[in-house]
Order: sequence, then structure tokens, then C-alpha cells
Amino acid sequence: MIRGDEIRQAVRDHYAGRSAAGCCGGADCCGETAEEGLEGFIGPQLGCGSPLAHAALQSGETVVDLGSGAGGDVLRAAQGVGPTGRAIGVDMTPEMVWKARENARRLGVPYAEFRLGEIEHLPLPDASADVVISNCVINLLPDKSAAFREAFRALRPGGRLVVSDMVTRGPLPHSIRSDPAAWAACIAGAVDLDDYLAMIRAAGFERVETVTSTPGAPGQVFSATVRAIKPDR
Repeated sequence: MIRGDEIRQAVRDHYAGRSAAGCCGGADCCGETAEEGLEGFIGPQLGCGSPLAHAALQSGETVVDLGSGAGGDVLRAAQGVGPTGRAIGVDMTPEMVWKARENARRLGVPYAEFRLGEIEHLPLPDASADVVISNCVINLLPDKSAAFREAFRALRPGGRLVVSDMVTRGPLPHSIRSDPAAWAACIAGAVDLDDYLAMIRAAGFERVETVTSTPGAPGQVFSATVRAIKPDR
């Protein structure tokens, strides 16, 4: 079985290479997405859904993006929360963090910030965010439960979690699960949707629901967007 450190290195190398691209080709599921309203954005625009469409952002809120890449969703979130709010991206790839900071500078968004870190160990204080989002990233982690626990810790009571990700119906073949390239391509790390929802509940979230998904046959990956709430108590 492939080790967690091998998965992490394969993912880091893959996305460090993609940070140099102006767009992203290929057929993997973390593909190119349109970044409306971000004229001048440079870098790969990766994702498998639209978590911000279901986040109901309010002016003045603090939003955190887990695995923020070149910063597209963070910059769009910054537009939603305005100059009285904050939009924070966390990514483990230095090249992506540099690219995201450069995009924020180019687009003139000083209240968007980007931090180098692992989303299983967020560089954020407890109860410091109103919304946590993620777009096609948690499937890349060997320990997905750790990311959900960290999201729960970082959210204020009543805070919202909205994640788009790749999931499955049933297990994937061992040959895929043990392929580092398939992990980096957002395939091998996908887990059964019911198990995915169970991990979110186990982290402490309530009102866990799938708000949208693409069709998925048994043994295949498909995208789903999930929303949950941290209890207000």
C-alpha cells in the first residue's frame, strides 16, 4: 500500500508543476474552471465544483479556503465579503502560494491573504472563521478526517463548511488506490460518498447535506458539493 508521505510528495510535485501553467489541460478531474470576475488572473484554475455558490457569504465575514492553489476561489470570496471581511487561502505548495499572492497583488485585493501550510494542521487560531470552503482538495489527503477536524476547530460556533470534492459509490480497485499519479489526479483518494459524509459528522458537524452532485456509477469517481454547520453551542 502506498504510504502517506509518498502521496503527499506526489501531490506537491504535481501541483508545483501546474503552478507554472496559465491553464490546465489533461483529462484529470481537478480540471480547469472559469474564474468569472477575475480579469487578469494568472495560473491554473482548478476545481470540481462551486462551493462559493452554496456558501451564502456576507459582508464582513472571514472565509478560509483549504487548498487554495493559485487563489481563484479566495479572490472571489474576497469580493463576496468585501473590504471589511477577510479571505484566507491555505496551501502546502510554495509555488501555488507565490502565484496566489501575485494574483491578489495584480487584482488589487489587499484583504485576501495566502498562507503556506498543511490543511490537516491549519495555521489559524481556534474559532477564527465564519466559513470554510474547499474545492477538489480533500480527496488528495491520506487523512481526510484530520482536515475536517481542523475545519471544525477553526470555525466559530454556527460557522459553515462547504466543500466540493471527488467521491465514489463503492471502493476503487487496489491498482488505482496504490498509484501516486492517480492520487495527484484526484482519483485514487476519492472515498465513498456515505463515508465522506460520515467523516464530516464525526468531526462534530451537524446538518450535513449533499447540495449537488454529478452522476456516478459504482466504481467511478464523481463530484459532489457538501454543506454542514458547526453547532452554535
